[in-house]
Amino acid sequence: MNGNEEVQTLHLDWETLYSKPAFVQRVLVSGLKRTKDDIITKNVKPLLQAENFGDIVKKAEAVSDRLQQLGIFSRIKIEIDTCKGANANDNGYDVRYVVQESGRLKMGYYTMVGQNDGSLEFNFRSPNVLGRAEEVKLDYIYGTKHTRGFGLSLKKPLNGNPDTWFGARAYREQGDYPWSGYKETDHGAGLDLSFLSLLGNHNLRWEGVWRDLRCLSNLSSFRVREQAGHSLKSSLIHTYVRDTRDDMVLPTRGTLLKMTQEYAGIGGNANFFKHGVEFQANQALPLSSVVQVCLAGGIVRPLRDTTVNITDRYFLGGPLTLRGFNKNGIGPHSDGNALGGDVYCMGGLHLYTPLPFRPGSGGFGELFRSHFFVNAGNCGNVENFSLDQVNKENWKAFQNSLRLSYGLGVVLRLGSLARLELNYVLPVWKQAGDSASPGVQLGVGISFL
Repeated sequence: MNGNEEVQTLHLDWETLYSKPAFVQRVLVSGLKRTKDDIITKNVKPLLQAENFGDIVKKAEAVSDRLQQLGIFSRIKIEIDTCKGANANDNGYDVRYVVQESGRLKMGYYTMVGQNDGSLEFNFRSPNVLGRAEEVKLDYIYGTKHTRGFGLSLKKPLNGNPDTWFGARAYREQGDYPWSGYKETDHGAGLDLSFLSLLGNHNLRWEGVWRDLRCLSNLSSFRVREQAGHSLKSSLIHTYVRDTRDDMVLPTRGTLLKMTQEYAGIGGNANFFKHGVEFQANQALPLSSVVQVCLAGGIVRPLRDTTVNITDRYFLGGPLTLRGFNKNGIGPHSDGNALGGDVYCMGGLHLYTPLPFRPGSGGFGELFRSHFFVNAGNCGNVENFSLDQVNKENWKAFQNSLRLSYGLGVVLRLGSLARLELNYVLPVWKQAGDSASPGVQLGVGISFL
């Protein structure tokens, strides 16, 4: 018998083993201290439906993943063995999970990257407080642009299901917005429900926030100054996400679809409806290259004969959105302050390739990609927006004032969520009042167009 025949025989033995009729006779979990039995029982039930050994292995791993999603264990080990004892069945198996529960108190700090700014978050977390995966978290954020904030939050899975979570949060945040000439302090509270459907992930949230807007200086635009003062917003927000990408930072395939709807007007003096959508598609090409198409847009409309506050409007421009322009440098301005728009659209076509000559291939060099791109978009106001004949001229003017830029650069992966871009950009379509930034542009963040 030659070597090839031995490998084939071994393969057939594994196939026979995996298809062998079998069932789970007992599920054992050792290492539990604070965790209640009922939340474990609900999540291990799928094991009892296994019909062969291969099915037992797959379901045991799936159950382990679900237990890990609860966030109450620091380690989970799976052991599968034939069932032993007086009542053991010839086809019966024991599945044992050896777990280690997370500590009662966890402290940590994280560096977070936003829209070209950074912050440091300190937090204290107490997981599995009452034994059913409840978590209490206290956090403090210190960031650039005079950003400060702290919050207290609680979350727990409903009915022990790691795909359905209920959360509550109270917070205080403050920050400067120099591009618009104001600073804002928020005191808020929120309730949210996250759940999974056949179409994707959903989050339904109620948010109530008391906002105090102040001008940064006497040089702030009158259009900004007239909005200074206190406002109260109470809104319902629904977010839908379907993400099939193989990576969040530098995907090679898959798509992302995100839609957000917000209705403000459940009390308070903010009354508007806001809808936004984002789409991204990735396709691998030869030579380890990837082409990416991005689209995004949104509209916000006032209700009850009110106006939309500057903090609720759309802003566009900067190294994370429309490259070749300064941050929020596109759209309505007054005396150098960005006022935001009630409608925006943007799109991008990108080509990512390995670095020339592939330095550091298989190691540090894999964190880098060459980047070629074309971006286009607009942000503005379309009064009484609709698609009827009455507003055709307003909509046509919006279409005719698109901005366009193109360029090339280098992308560096920063962990599993963020990235850094260093690009050389040329803005070729501009409008009067835009704040353009041709040449070298640096961007750091999580969400890029």
